[in-house]
Amino acid sequence: MKIAMLAPIAWRTPPRQYGPWELVTSLLTEALVARGIDVTLFATLDSQTAARLDGVVPAPYSEDPAIDAKVWEFRHLAHLFEQADRFDLIHNQADFPAHGFSGLVATPMVTTIHGFSSDRILPMYRPYQDRVHYVAISDADRHPELRYAATIHHGIVLDDFPFQPEPGDDLLFFGRIHPDKGAAAAIAAARASGHGLDMYGIVQDSGYHDREVAPHLGADIRYHGPVGGAARVRALGGARALLHLIDFDEPFGLSVVEAMACGTPVIAARRGSMPELIDHGVTGFLVDTPEQAVDAIARIDTIDRAACRRAVAARFSVDRMADAYVTLYRSILGR
Repeated sequence: MKIAMLAPIAWRTPPRQYGPWELVTSLLTEALVARGIDVTLFATLDSQTAARLDGVVPAPYSEDPAIDAKVWEFRHLAHLFEQADRFDLIHNQADFPAHGFSGLVATPMVTTIHGFSSDRILPMYRPYQDRVHYVAISDADRHPELRYAATIHHGIVLDDFPFQPEPGDDLLFFGRIHPDKGAAAAIAAARASGHGLDMYGIVQDSGYHDREVAPHLGADIRYHGPVGGAARVRALGGARALLHLIDFDEPFGLSVVEAMACGTPVIAARRGSMPELIDHGVTGFLVDTPEQAVDAIARIDTIDRAACRRAVAARFSVDRMADAYVTLYRSILGR
């Protein structure tokens, strides 16, 4: 089985810090290679992989201002599809632009939809659903007008997130500084509970950051910027709880699973995929109001941190994710 894995080019694969699509692409690619599958990763040329690396994009457009996103994205796509006949299957992790090439080649194609953002993108999904096999990353993210080949939750390498049995005193916000991710709600809940809050993530909406985050920063509310590597793991594992008080229907929420793998329970708004990821009262709490969030913080010590890790090991491992994709590939290829 020869797989062409198409990565996005916003960030390196795997990302140095932020880059959830690139991270999942990397995790799956490495797991497939470990299973003896012949994978060629089409990604930025600074990417790192045990697969065969192919590409034309010198660097990620979010890191190098000389890279024009639109120009290089289509160069990236053309480079793969011009050699599509070399592969048994193309796995597209780079959103809908690849669909425009799908009818020009005979090679079957899978698209992992990393969040169905709005109905405005339907014109690049609905006409191609007889040609492209769509994978949802949660049942909550399935669009009613599309047909799906599978729902496959993301998986992580459990050993990359060592269990930390003893919680810290402070709470954690881990995500983009953007209204969707609920940074302001996390700040309000932390203040009302009397706990400190450590905040990590890229600033995606500078106006929101200036209005809703920056005025509250101080000794108890601390913003650290984006973080990767060992510092990321320390942040996720050292918290009393992760506050994920989102204001949108979260397609998945990789940081939720990563935190639970370290033993950190999650307090999340009951939206999107959160009920699929969090077992209410077992691995965290699902809340509907700010008052419920504050009450959940007060009750967080009733959550067994070891139960959080067990849940991730059972349901969100990279091996489980890879096995599900291999099963899908074989079904498509009639093997």
